[in-house]
Amino acid sequence: MHTYSLKRWLLLSTGWLAIILAAAGVILPLLPTTPFVLLAACCFMKSSPAAHQRLLQHPKLGPILLDWQQHRCIRRDVKLKAFAVIVLSFSLSIYLAPHPHLKLMLLAIGLIVFGCMYRLPERN
Repeated sequence: MHTYSLKRWLLLSTGWLAIILAAAGVILPLLPTTPFVLLAACCFMKSSPAAHQRLLQHPKLGPILLDWQQHRCIRRDVKLKAFAVIVLSFSLSIYLAPHPHLKLMLLAIGLIVFGCMYRLPERN
């Protein structure tokens, strides 16, 4: 197998795995969605222009990815929705956690995720 085709295959595989993990992250509160979508976009950009274009044309993900690629920021409404999802999902997880140390761990992770999202540059 040529080096180019091996590299392309690895990037494509990583991109599709990232998409699967991003989809799981929509449901699972501790699995982040956004970094996996960004990873998939990066992998597809280097391995499959068609897959990259499909991702950019996605009605929900496309505008967010374009904002990030072109301006290195996210829109304020996207950030506010992300805050709401973080608070709701971590609150539910903390409520359902059976042990106090798990509740504290979830609280710490939630605060870190919230802080990382807060620090991202935004545009109106």
